[in-house]
Amino acid sequence: MEILLEEYYKTDLQLEKFHQRKVSIDGGSYQINGITQSGKTKLIKNYLLSLKKGTYLYINCNDIRIDVEAFNRLLPSFCNQNKIDVLALDNYRTEFDFPNVTQLLVASQQHYELPLLKTIQLYPLDYEEFLAYEHKFDSSALNHFVQLGGFPVMHKVSTDERIIFLQNIMRSSLDDVEFDIMTLCAKFTAQKLSAFTLYERLKLTRKISKDKLYRSFEALQEKKYIHLLEKFAHARATKKVYLCDTSLKSALSTEKNFGRLFENMVYLELLKSKTVCYYEDGIDFYLPDNDEIILCKPFADERRLFKKLESLEAFIFSYGITKITVITMNKEGTISHPFAKVAIIPFDIWALGD
Repeated sequence: MEILLEEYYKTDLQLEKFHQRKVSIDGGSYQINGITQSGKTKLIKNYLLSLKKGTYLYINCNDIRIDVEAFNRLLPSFCNQNKIDVLALDNYRTEFDFPNVTQLLVASQQHYELPLLKTIQLYPLDYEEFLAYEHKFDSSALNHFVQLGGFPVMHKVSTDERIIFLQNIMRSSLDDVEFDIMTLCAKFTAQKLSAFTLYERLKLTRKISKDKLYRSFEALQEKKYIHLLEKFAHARATKKVYLCDTSLKSALSTEKNFGRLFENMVYLELLKSKTVCYYEDGIDFYLPDNDEIILCKPFADERRLFKKLESLEAFIFSYGITKITVITMNKEGTISHPFAKVAIIPFDIWALGD
């Protein structure tokens, strides 16, 4: 293990062009959580490369050469002898011990209870972060975002390889049951979905216990591969399911429904901005803190929109809704309504707004 530690210490970190994210590492100790390919490693390496060489040590805990017991025994003295101030443990697992260093950075998909470390939750790129990868910002940028999603690596994957690439990174990051659940969630994107429904479907194609299914479903939520949205004022009602990234819908399912994909895009922007929201019958998103409802209508038709608003008037009046936002692909405008301001806003303008 001494030789391996020396190898880690002497190896120069390599990092291609780094695009700034909305989260960053400062001088504190952090636990960085995020799904595969969300950018955890790049975030850490970018920070380490800003430091004086020789003051940090980067270790990928997935290295099969590591004997964890010997590693834990030797690491404290190695850090002390080499005056290591910053230790980064990428792909961290709980069997690794922490030596006494000034700053500790750990990265993993799973969130662990590590009270001395602040948490950074890293998601795939939101639309504003995505634009940093675009050569120019014009009407094509949103179409690229729809096609590529928020995984930064997708900008380097050729068009004909994207589907298999995404399938492979999901298979390598999830166990068999989790992967099968993800494929079903892709089919049910932006729809109500319960663990029991998943169980009823999966048991038709594989042998699985209900307990195993429920544990795997919960694990996917904890690791944030899927997100569940509650119905307003009905916490026990069936929740709607959204994928961690919209690119996975076409990669894991042949179901084609752009409206649901678009709704997933909007949800992820709300999630990343930490906006409290719920769904309601006939309403995509209700934002109680803003007295606002959001309707996802990529190709809005004003006549149908009028009828939609009429069907929602009881909710609008009962809950004091003052703002109705209709998010589209490219249509923009306003509609007169007796109870609330109705704004029709293209996704790119809405996502980049305050």
